[in-house]
Amino acid sequence: MEFDPRRPYDGGMTNPASRLAAAKWHLRLEDCNNVSDFRELARRRLPGPVFHYIDGAADDEVTRRRNTESYERCDLVPNVLAGVADIDLRTNVMGRDIAMPLFLSPTALQRVFHWQGECAVARAAEKFGTYFGISSLATVSIEEIGHSISTPKMFQLYIHKDKGLNHAMVEACKAARFDAIALTVDTIVGGNRERCMQTGFTSPPRLTPSSAFDFAMHPRWTLNYLLREKFELSNLKNHVAQGSRQAISIQDYFSTMLDTSMDWSTAEKVRADWGGQFCLKGIMSVADAKRAVDIGATAIMVSNHGGRQLDGSRAPFDQLAEIVDAVGDKIDVICDGGITRGSHVLKALSVGAKACSGGRLYLYALAAAGQAGVERILGKLQDEIARDMRLMGARSIKDLTRDNLRWR
Repeated sequence: MEFDPRRPYDGGMTNPASRLAAAKWHLRLEDCNNVSDFRELARRRLPGPVFHYIDGAADDEVTRRRNTESYERCDLVPNVLAGVADIDLRTNVMGRDIAMPLFLSPTALQRVFHWQGECAVARAAEKFGTYFGISSLATVSIEEIGHSISTPKMFQLYIHKDKGLNHAMVEACKAARFDAIALTVDTIVGGNRERCMQTGFTSPPRLTPSSAFDFAMHPRWTLNYLLREKFELSNLKNHVAQGSRQAISIQDYFSTMLDTSMDWSTAEKVRADWGGQFCLKGIMSVADAKRAVDIGATAIMVSNHGGRQLDGSRAPFDQLAEIVDAVGDKIDVICDGGITRGSHVLKALSVGAKACSGGRLYLYALAAAGQAGVERILGKLQDEIARDMRLMGARSIKDLTRDNLRWR
């Protein structure tokens, strides 16, 4: 499927610098200065079905657009003459100090996007001293990540119908000394991801008459996928064939393999079995945030799954203030989704989030250039956060308050 610039989301290409970078015939890693640039480089380097899996969302992708646009409806009001020679970006979230208030959300299938996969992202996160999360649908094992990096690690748990599988993943996280488990609560069924339907994207990627030409036009990706380590969903392969040995769409995987009876008692049982830092990912209402506190969760990620589930839902940033007001003194509130700039992070922190997280912001970079790409986008975002804090007159995270914000 050819890239269509009329698709609902333009990746921030209204930015003149991004348009300039995209116009270069030989776009390189060193030309990428923001998420939009990496999105364009990823588009060029990935077969269409793979790119559109990262880039796409549910239905008309309304929520996908809102996630970033919501930050643009809020203005920063800077203070000056604050003496900002030294600033402190550190924050504490889910029991661990991290060196910057942005971390890498767990995302699935990373070795489909680049052969280095989760290992590259983990090493980049370690370099920047921040949390890294892997998915139940990761292409590397819990054990390997546990042994390979020392910085904070989160495992994102999907509740499967196979209770033995759920238990095995939690026990593996204990053995690998993970710091937190995040239970994803917004995937009772798969969202209506029409781009994936149009392109035929599956896990593992399936060669079809319609995709063969596209794969052939991207020989670097195709050769890496075919000739390097065999693709698998490492934490699932011994329990289910789907996704590793049998091709299946992510939408169908969610709708057939996950437990639709999951409820609050399920979440409470996982928390008790795990016994450590426990986060609910996908909280969007005040009522659910309060319930998360009641069951003993230590963190929530205010998230709509990147707009990939319920289209027409609110953006996380739009919901953040009322959730922080309700539970921010009792639980770590993390704003997840839509972040493409350091100023977005500052706005969420000013509302009261303990930290921010994102997926696409590093997946584009991973797809474009592997570990080097992830390190470059993290460096760019870290620089933006630090620069913008100085411009705001903020020497530490605690100096960012709602006094610095105005809504349009």
